[in-house]
Amino acid sequence: MLGLRTLRLPRDPLLGLRTLRLPRGPLSRLGIPIVFVLIWSTGFIVAKAVAPHADLQLYLVARLSLTALLMGAAGVLVGAKWPKGRGVWPHLLAGALMQGVYLCASYWAIARGLAAGVMSLLGALQPLFTALFLVVVLGRRLSSRTWVGLVVGLAGVSLVLAPKLLHTGVGSLAPWTVLAALGSVMAVTAGALVQKRLAATDLRTAASVQNFGGACVAMLVTWAAGTGQWDGSAVLWGALSWAVLVPSVIGTTLLMWMMRHGEATKVTALLLLVPPLAAVQAYLFFHETLSQVQLVGFALALLGVLLTRSAPRQL
Repeated sequence: MLGLRTLRLPRDPLLGLRTLRLPRGPLSRLGIPIVFVLIWSTGFIVAKAVAPHADLQLYLVARLSLTALLMGAAGVLVGAKWPKGRGVWPHLLAGALMQGVYLCASYWAIARGLAAGVMSLLGALQPLFTALFLVVVLGRRLSSRTWVGLVVGLAGVSLVLAPKLLHTGVGSLAPWTVLAALGSVMAVTAGALVQKRLAATDLRTAASVQNFGGACVAMLVTWAAGTGQWDGSAVLWGALSWAVLVPSVIGTTLLMWMMRHGEATKVTALLLLVPPLAAVQAYLFFHETLSQVQLVGFALALLGVLLTRSAPRQL
């Protein structure tokens, strides 16, 4: 039997979650990572499913607002502490970047033809962009492994994107679509750097405030460029419910559990399984395919990310 028990956790330097009830034992060590990867890989697949039924920016307003309300209610029920005073603003900024700008830009790219599997791959490039930030903005020196990872990863991304950029007609991509996708990764990278310096607080209240920050960005984008489409179909409501309850709530909880009870390198390896799984799901549900050149680029990009993540810490 798994044996449920309360896990007394040390205060997390970023989110401050102190207790979490999850099963422990051999099955949980295997089952929880598998469930997490499957959940996390559905993020952009849901966007692809929603696109015919609603304006994706309006959908993000609903998703982020509901997540903020749900996590906030959970925080109130357990009497968790909330960010106060000036401490609220960094959380809002992190949420605006990591939830708002990242998702709005990436969903905009998906709505304009970028494959869900490719967007998932680009989202996994955050370590590469962080390394570039260290070099360009802070003038840091990087290890040789990090440089190799950068070169390999960026070469892989070029192979993934080039066929669609060079192609004309049906299935081609406009440069602005790719720039929006890459800009979304820059936003989540900047948000992660802000997140690293946040004062410790509870996971639930932090998630509530940050999702509210993201919802504000989505509202602005919807007001400026949204279409207002919302057909109220069962697919739309089902996708919204899934996105709020499963990736946003359950997925985040499982990720925090693994970070506290498993080696960081194992969690890194799990995250690198997300883009291939997303690509497989995109093929099964939407018949999205990758050419042989793109598949090679896919593998190179993930190898580059793995090399960069496994290099000595730079921050």
